[in-house]
Amino acid sequence: MALYLMSPFLAFRTFYQTSLDTQYLFMLIYSIILCFLLIILVKFIGKCMRYTYSEKCGTILAAAFMNNGNYGTPVALFVFGAAGLDYAVVLMVLQTFLMSTVGLYFAAKGGSQGDGIKEALKSVVKMPIIYGALGGLFLQVSKISIPDYVFTAVDFIADATVPTIMIILGMQLALISLKCIPFKKVSIALLIRLVISPFIAYIITLALPVDDTLAKLMILMAGMPTAANTTIYSLQFNTEPDLVSSSTLISTLFSLITLPVWLWILL
Repeated sequence: MALYLMSPFLAFRTFYQTSLDTQYLFMLIYSIILCFLLIILVKFIGKCMRYTYSEKCGTILAAAFMNNGNYGTPVALFVFGAAGLDYAVVLMVLQTFLMSTVGLYFAAKGGSQGDGIKEALKSVVKMPIIYGALGGLFLQVSKISIPDYVFTAVDFIADATVPTIMIILGMQLALISLKCIPFKKVSIALLIRLVISPFIAYIITLALPVDDTLAKLMILMAGMPTAANTTIYSLQFNTEPDLVSSSTLISTLFSLITLPVWLWILL
């Protein structure tokens, strides 16, 4: 229900309400480069550590996709004010799209039913969240408005998405014992997510002609904890759900330490 019904409505609303223009081109470039550099890093580490393909994909879900939404946007508003919030919303939109495509691909590819690239791509194409995002983007770009009573229904379902995902995450965590948490793999995922990712973001911002506020915001957002949506994907395709869900929880807890440090460095 969360993956096939609620998430498409949330994606639709996000892309329908967020105005995108050419000034956000560099944010798109930044998001794509950061995502794929993190994936390459995980694959390299996974090869050195002799991870199975499923473990590589699970670590990619835990390390490459950050919580820029219900965690990142309030932080951006607190630190940078309204201007920072506008940038953060766009980054959230871009991150949602990357999770809905690249993230789903690796979740399907690393799952117990993973049957190669073709089948993984089929799994991505079958996911309605992509069409929700594209539909919202099309209506927003086309300046087509939908009736208020229709949007009220969209709001009801979209608003229920994040709480439901949190409940599912809690249900998954309740099944995990300390003995089942792969601490070594989780530690590597957390090191990438909370420490290395902001460093890579800093290097990327040096090459992009963005203003100082946006550059700092990009670096800060890169240090956010693992996105909760990745738990849904890992459960759906059975791609190391213990690794991904525990990474989501532990990275969120450790971000209470790492984010203030990054704020101190940036500000």
